[in-house]
Amino acid sequence: MNVIEADKLTKRFGNFTAVDKISFEVKKGEIFGFLGANGAGKTTAMRILCGLSQPTSGQARVAGFDIYKGTEQIKRHIGYMSQKFSLYGDLKVWENIRLFGGIYGLSDKQLKEKTDEMLFTLQMEDRRDALVDSLPLGWKQKLAFSVAVVHDPQIVFLDEPTGGVDPVTRRQFWELIYQAAERGITVFVTTHYMDEAEYCDRVSIMVDGRIDALDSPKALKRKFNSSSMDEVFYSLARKAQRGE
Repeated sequence: MNVIEADKLTKRFGNFTAVDKISFEVKKGEIFGFLGANGAGKTTAMRILCGLSQPTSGQARVAGFDIYKGTEQIKRHIGYMSQKFSLYGDLKVWENIRLFGGIYGLSDKQLKEKTDEMLFTLQMEDRRDALVDSLPLGWKQKLAFSVAVVHDPQIVFLDEPTGGVDPVTRRQFWELIYQAAERGITVFVTTHYMDEAEYCDRVSIMVDGRIDALDSPKALKRKFNSSSMDEVFYSLARKAQRGE
């Protein structure tokens, strides 16, 4: 079952084509890496899929809803997390969980259960009343991800979520991603860390607004005769004609 389907999706800004007729599908429960150098068009494409921007042409369905007619439904069926963390630093940990859970429509009973469950899973029970601004970056990151999936969305979009944290914390963060995928949540993630691309079921690599490669990490390394995703990425990215 596909939860994302894009067909010749295009976005132009005047004479500049940011996204150039990209087509792909993402399956339910898949961890899908959406890679590309700065300026490749991946953030623009993600905004379209999240219902935040309208394409110039092409078609797409996200969580079963059309990107032209169903943007509000799409927003209710997805989660989103960026590198900047959409948490309120002047609120306590538990207050952030309840706030976002309420926005996503959870009942009071569900909010209490989810709050207790999340704090236990994250081993943050003793930080329940701490202000988010007082937390280390890695803890904020894991909390932000958990809040993004508190309503068990069909898809969670992660826009460079592990920027600026150490390798150990990144690995712990990916354990949360695996757990979400096991629950049937599709994970759509952009990253600049090529070792993280190895953790994905499939990876697409954008160059100058187009998808130049799409397959499993193992298949891509074989195709490009490379020992790592770093090598695959750079063999494609060096062809880019535009920068940031």
